[in-house]
Amino acid sequence: MAMSCKDGKGGMMDNGKYVRYTPEQVEALERLYHECPKPSSIRRQQLIRECPILSNIEPKQIKVWFQNRRCREKQRKEASRLQAVNRKLTAMNKLLMEENDRLQKQVSQLVYENGYFRQHTQNTALPTKDTSCESVVTSGQHHLTPQHPPRDASPAGLLSIAEETLTEFLSKATGTAVEWVQMPGMKPGPDSIGIVAISHGCTGVAARACGLVGLEPTRVVEILKDRPSWFRDCRAVDVLNVLPTANGGTIELLYMQLYAPTTLAPARDFWLLRYTSVMEDGSLVVCERSLSNIQNGPSMPPVQNFVRAEMLPSGYLIRPCEGGGSIIHIVDHMNLEAWSVPEVLRPLYESSTVLAQKTTMTALRQLRQIAQEVSHSNVTNWGRRPATLRAFSQRLSRGFNEALNGFTDEGWSMMANDGMDDVTILVNSSPEKLMGLNLSFANGFTSVSNAVLCAKASMLLQNVPPAILLRFLREHRSEWADNSIDAYSAAAVKVGPCSFPGSRVPNIGGQVILPLAHSIEHEELLEVIKLEGVGHCTEDTMMPRDMFLLQLLEVIKLEGVGHCTEDTMMPRDMFLLQLCSGMDENAIGTCAELIFAPIDASFADDAPLLPSGFRIIPLDSGKEASSPNRTLDLASALEIGSAGNKTSNDHNVMSGSTRSVMTIAFEYAFEIHMQDSVASMARQYVRSIISAVQRVALALSPSHLSAHGGLRPPLGTPEAHTLARWICHSYRCYLGVELLKSSGEGSDSILKTLWHHSDAIMCCSLKALPVFTFANQAGLDMLETTLVALQDITLEKIFDDHGRKNLCSEFPLIMQQGFACLQGGICLSSMGRPVSYERAVAWKVLNEEENPHCICFMFINWSFV
Repeated sequence: MAMSCKDGKGGMMDNGKYVRYTPEQVEALERLYHECPKPSSIRRQQLIRECPILSNIEPKQIKVWFQNRRCREKQRKEASRLQAVNRKLTAMNKLLMEENDRLQKQVSQLVYENGYFRQHTQNTALPTKDTSCESVVTSGQHHLTPQHPPRDASPAGLLSIAEETLTEFLSKATGTAVEWVQMPGMKPGPDSIGIVAISHGCTGVAARACGLVGLEPTRVVEILKDRPSWFRDCRAVDVLNVLPTANGGTIELLYMQLYAPTTLAPARDFWLLRYTSVMEDGSLVVCERSLSNIQNGPSMPPVQNFVRAEMLPSGYLIRPCEGGGSIIHIVDHMNLEAWSVPEVLRPLYESSTVLAQKTTMTALRQLRQIAQEVSHSNVTNWGRRPATLRAFSQRLSRGFNEALNGFTDEGWSMMANDGMDDVTILVNSSPEKLMGLNLSFANGFTSVSNAVLCAKASMLLQNVPPAILLRFLREHRSEWADNSIDAYSAAAVKVGPCSFPGSRVPNIGGQVILPLAHSIEHEELLEVIKLEGVGHCTEDTMMPRDMFLLQLLEVIKLEGVGHCTEDTMMPRDMFLLQLCSGMDENAIGTCAELIFAPIDASFADDAPLLPSGFRIIPLDSGKEASSPNRTLDLASALEIGSAGNKTSNDHNVMSGSTRSVMTIAFEYAFEIHMQDSVASMARQYVRSIISAVQRVALALSPSHLSAHGGLRPPLGTPEAHTLARWICHSYRCYLGVELLKSSGEGSDSILKTLWHHSDAIMCCSLKALPVFTFANQAGLDMLETTLVALQDITLEKIFDDHGRKNLCSEFPLIMQQGFACLQGGICLSSMGRPVSYERAVAWKVLNEEENPHCICFMFINWSFV
């Protein structure tokens, strides 16, 4: 069929006849197209009957018109997309050319300094202390800390500081004042966040980013200056004074506070000067720096519980882009006073990569997110606007940080411990001060709770990737939420609108994750989670409630939460709003977070939030020699020569092993007269959480596991006993020998012997995409997984290309004769580590009816390469 896509007034029929439509007919067809772009044959005939103006047109002609119309729509969208890509590539090319020019200047400077150094060493004797030249690392840095002449706090003195700050910032953003190196894993391209670089060899930590955003420069400045709206670690920015300048700019004096990321470090604050101005080429500049006493400028006295950090000249350069949007240069340069934190945490404060992930790239992501929201529909899932969902995630993160830091000006006070200092208890008797909390909010709840308690702790994790651990905590909630606190202990807290019964109930069933929103790069999720089969007991009569738990931009709808008497347990629905981030294993320097808070089932925009959750922060390999096979409490790890922290000489720290700090904080609303009992319950619960996380982390660790390292005991379920019997029986039938050398007659003995077999034995399903359903202890060790996470691993993922080809060639033989012997080779664990095996045997497992149930593999003499 020949069709024309040029306009909507005509089309070609099969016989070559050209049909011309009247303007009225085109208008009617356009109206129908917007209602139904692809009508069926019956619908097209119905359109002709319902619209008299189309009565003289055949159904086939209507079909051709709709085909042409869809073709034009597709062409229009593709043209628009290509134009947008072209504009972005043009702007990116401009950025790369500027970056190339800057690198050429830096190379020229390094060549000159290298020549000067060689000439100096050849012409002069080697002095005791050579101060006449600078190394490549320190070259170009002397002008970053010039000898400031005495200044005062007058407008003229502040303007002098501002102009100097502007000059130094521009030299970093577009010049060679700092030696920038590309951040690992970041490659520029049309779909990338931008060009991201980190400093090498300069004072403090520094990061720089260049990118294109689809917002006008004035809007970009407005967003970036509102730092608490996009920087989750920023507690507050107070503008104490504003001075206009003669060139149309403004000078602001700011006091800024940053949250501490963990319980083991103090918070930071800054005393800043911010200078906003317009350059001659129309570019907007916002630059900042710390004010110090050396400059004789205005001073800010120290604030209790905060460590005064220094911001070196930093800021934003925003230039308008042809065709709309802005080209932005971001520089963050800080000295975070790493001396004030324990040595194990200092990599967090001395890493430019961490600064880039937490601050620099976060600013670009926020701008891109808002630009996308502006260009697309304003309503997302569940009928919520993007700004509303971002506000939910911001309140979750801020509430979690407030609980973690426990500032006295928010009403927090510390309770005495119970003889052990592993869990810290804070109480807030003025919860109306808390961020995002609204105890007066009434939507089907009675506000009976008049205080908030927070139980928090930190622990050191060895050799466990944070992203993998976080995914496990998110997807297998029952593994860590299953604790020793029964319903009666949880009933000691009379449930208010912000209580958190979901985590205190021991019998947590399955969960259903309902996506709510996500960021552009999917590095952050907001979900509703539905927990099934969860019950909650109180001493009163049955009071079913629906609640939501908010975790970082994830809403989780939980089923099965209810209040029941001492003798009854009725499952009810429970809903959680949850924020989750940091699940990308390839992102360097990114912390992983799982933050949640129960809310009313109506999910109102002003719903009260009382966040709890986990934060896992990766650390570089440090100096400590803790065993990689253990998950330790961080407080004990900080003790030097502790007698209670003994490790075997057989377990030395592996080079390149990963370490991370996990911080746990759980909040509860309660009545103040029940403080002691609630505190006791909270300690017990958090300790059970720590124990569960240690067990999970040990099971997920790539290091060798103990014989009983699984999360669940393999013995006990009838299905496991039956499967073990089928495996052994089928092996004997097909290969003519016994699989187990010695086993008793009972099924318990068979399963136990199979579980402790020295070779890796595992079963996979007979499906189009086979997944593992069972493995013995050696199999779990080889795959570096647990029984819970085993079903997430597919058969094809553990083999390399050669192994997959070999398996495909042998699979028909397995199905025909029932077994096959596979030659030795290499497979991969769930962590990506290569595993060699001498040989393997695969056989068909038959059930009682002699029907194929699964395929069993046995890897003989395996070991990690």
